[in-house]
Amino acid sequence: MKVLVVLGEGGHTKEMVTLVEMLGDDLEYGYIMVDDDQVSEAKLARDGTCGRRGPVFRVMRPRDKEHYLVRDAMRTLFSAWQSWSVLRRFRPDVVLTSGPSVAVPVCVLARLLGRRVIFVETASRVTRLSLTGRIMYRVAHLVFVQWPELVDRYPRAVYAGRLF
Repeated sequence: MKVLVVLGEGGHTKEMVTLVEMLGDDLEYGYIMVDDDQVSEAKLARDGTCGRRGPVFRVMRPRDKEHYLVRDAMRTLFSAWQSWSVLRRFRPDVVLTSGPSVAVPVCVLARLLGRRVIFVETASRVTRLSLTGRIMYRVAHLVFVQWPELVDRYPRAVYAGRLF
């Protein structure tokens, strides 16, 4: 089985690297991250996922720090185009993510291509899903949360405990 793991900066990457370690060596992994992220790829090597690491793909960050509507829309479309290319080249069975903004175009396209989408809400969200989480709640086949309070508010979510 091929798994495309969407990495974000900071805690998102830490959570995904931890989850990949838990899933083990029986899966083939590929990674997608934003093109200006210099830290996440180094974390892959440092945390031992290098031995079973597949290709690392880079795409444009969908949202800019300034949040200009037209520019963000154009960036999202370009990121979606790059994500489409990644999905066609890597051909994953599953897309796994914990919620950076780059996950939205990747996961929407994966869903349209008939791929399974698994979303893990980041541990920092205790009472409400993040913006990406609220979008992914509608897109993902399976949504995991790390706090039991979220299941009351989002009944389709599955409480899975903390990743670390």
